[in-house]
Amino acid sequence: MNRIAVIFPGQGAQKAGMGKEFYEQYQAAREIYDQASQVLGLDMKELCFEENNRLDLTEYTQCAMVTTSLAMLAVLQEKGLKADVAAGLSLGEYCALAAAGVMAPMDAVRIVRRRGILMQEAVPPGTGAMAAVLSLAAEKIEGVLSGLENVQIANYNCPGQIVISGLKDAVEEACRRLAEAGAKRCILLNVSGPFHSRLLKGAGEKLGEALEAVEINRPAIPYVANVNAAYVTEADPVKELLKEQISSSVRWQQSVETMLEDGVDTFIEIGPGKTLSGFVKKISRQARMLNVEKPEDMEQVLAQITAQQED
Repeated sequence: MNRIAVIFPGQGAQKAGMGKEFYEQYQAAREIYDQASQVLGLDMKELCFEENNRLDLTEYTQCAMVTTSLAMLAVLQEKGLKADVAAGLSLGEYCALAAAGVMAPMDAVRIVRRRGILMQEAVPPGTGAMAAVLSLAAEKIEGVLSGLENVQIANYNCPGQIVISGLKDAVEEACRRLAEAGAKRCILLNVSGPFHSRLLKGAGEKLGEALEAVEINRPAIPYVANVNAAYVTEADPVKELLKEQISSSVRWQQSVETMLEDGVDTFIEIGPGKTLSGFVKKISRQARMLNVEKPEDMEQVLAQITAQQED
């Protein structure tokens, strides 16, 4: 039996022009961008479609990415796409919430705007850092980090790629020790803060307060939470999981494995770039990976899904 997951990328995949063709060609996409502009008091067309110096700032990146992915999702749903499960990497989890019917699209846009501001303000610029650790087993990385303070695993992306996060000095020391332990490379990332580290626990608490006003519905389809890589099928745990997510490790590899074990064989990445596609392929060569970034991608994906369901 074919089971389909819709998955959504996180921060870092943003680029000027993302979603513009969807806006120009589909009313459903226009409505998402226009509504987001109205509720946020920002010109989302300018932010997403034109070259500017704000798109890479966390407080703007997050609402721009979520708006874009949800605009694409709205068109796909209008054309009949039905998923069995949803998931997203970090920020992308909010798109998964909307796809699963847990959170209204504009509530997702509003809350990630607040989330972005809280994360931007959590740690003074220049004091935090993140680094990608290549070709070293998770267990070895965990062992090295256990002897250090103020640094932790931020993302379990896929076999051979794990991201660490924390205070800048601690991350640099961790990189030295991980290289000694056999890591092929440790690459410092161009980010504005130590995301998914304990340093953002205060931001998570403030996000929890903001979430109190957001209506959460029982998932219409399950979604996979970043914090524990487990299916969420009820409304009760959602807010606490989102509060924890800011300062907890993103268990993306484990999340994909959860879906694979449940019989998901087709993953559709919705949003700019193909970052998640690369991760999924490294987790399972058998997984079927599709992408929707442009309208022509969408038509091809819908045709393939239709043919697959008719087989």
